[in-house]
Amino acid sequence: MSPLRRMRWAGLGGLLLAYILVRAQAVPIDTDKTKVKVGTPEEAQKAEYPDTGLYYDRYFRQVVEILETDKHFREKMQAADIEDIKSGKISRELDLVGHHIRTKLDELKRQEVSRLRMLIKAKLSGPESSAIDRKALIKQFNHLNHMNPNSFEPQDLDMLIKAATKDLENFDKERHDEYKRYEMMKEHERREHLKTLTEEQRKAEEAKYEEMKKKHKDHPKINHPGSQDQLKEVWQETDGLDPNDFDPKTFFKLHDTNGDNFLDEQELEALFTKELEKAYDSKNEEDDMVEMEEERLRMREHVMNEVDVNKDRLLDLQEFLAATQKKEFLEPDGWEMQEEQPYTEEELLEFERHISQTEDDLKRKKEDLDRQQEELEKQQQHIQAQRQELQQVVQQMEQKKQQQSLPSIPEPGSQYQPAVDHAGHLGVGKPLPPGHLPEAVVPHSQSAP
Repeated sequence: MSPLRRMRWAGLGGLLLAYILVRAQAVPIDTDKTKVKVGTPEEAQKAEYPDTGLYYDRYFRQVVEILETDKHFREKMQAADIEDIKSGKISRELDLVGHHIRTKLDELKRQEVSRLRMLIKAKLSGPESSAIDRKALIKQFNHLNHMNPNSFEPQDLDMLIKAATKDLENFDKERHDEYKRYEMMKEHERREHLKTLTEEQRKAEEAKYEEMKKKHKDHPKINHPGSQDQLKEVWQETDGLDPNDFDPKTFFKLHDTNGDNFLDEQELEALFTKELEKAYDSKNEEDDMVEMEEERLRMREHVMNEVDVNKDRLLDLQEFLAATQKKEFLEPDGWEMQEEQPYTEEELLEFERHISQTEDDLKRKKEDLDRQQEELEKQQQHIQAQRQELQQVVQQMEQKKQQQSLPSIPEPGSQYQPAVDHAGHLGVGKPLPPGHLPEAVVPHSQSAP
């Protein structure tokens, strides 16, 4: 089973260590084969790996996949511990891998550099590109060496390990921060809505709000995450098995859904669904499903802190079985849901000031854009008027040119008098008939007295 299945949670350091553990001989697990369906290695290999959420996720996956195909590197990983991986010691083994492996890694890095260049170019061509520091932007892409864009070196593997480990270790914190922002925005919008109401309406809305909070708290007891009661409930209601036959080894195998002999954080979080359904229902107005996911995260963090002895963000069978022998497993305290708001009033006020400042900035930008649009429309109208005037001038010039090129044609009804030369001929070379001299050459007789 490839370690890529777990890279979403542990970072490359934990990922490669998990790879070592998976490739090693696993401790046999006694299971009731009439109840447990175990997938074949081929089916496990075909399992869809979760996305790490890293912006260099694809590059990350491909590097690991290529390195897995080299026998020498695979053997070195089996002999290394997690500190050797995180410190970069394992990266020096890259110089000893096969030439065809290095060639694949070189080509992969060139593709990644090309992709990053396109991202940087797109960023710098944006509307706010003038305020962007190009050098600072490039430094953000710290998972490879930009100074050498053509070959994948030990430094690149070292940078990838450290960047992925750091980024993924911050994942839970980012989830908590995102939830805090969500809750502050929800409260901000509620308060803004109250400002639009009358005093009577405001009191009614506040009473409804308190009633919703009270209704949400009225739910069945929540079992302590990772306790015997909680696991037995999953065993009975999810797995459909007799609680009297509960067996920790069999339970572990049932919920190791990818068959790699570990419970990762995703598999662990799935165990808390039955408990969370006691307090949250998407059909209820008083239940917030975003809050439910925050509670799921709290449960998982609690179990990991209690059970994950080697802090590799994975639970192996030995850690799991050891936890089932503790007093906390057999006689747990009740689990208290997080009822208090995850922020202080000062944090909310600062959040609202930031929103107000952002809205003011957006308003000013909109006003500037409206003025620019108005100016552009005026310029367009002026240009259109000039174009029409020019078209009229061109049309007039064309008409005059056509009039000058056509012969003069007498108007209907006008008296036509042919031109006569001094020889008494009409037109050119044609004599007039006798008695038909033109009036211009015939003397006028005096009228009789």
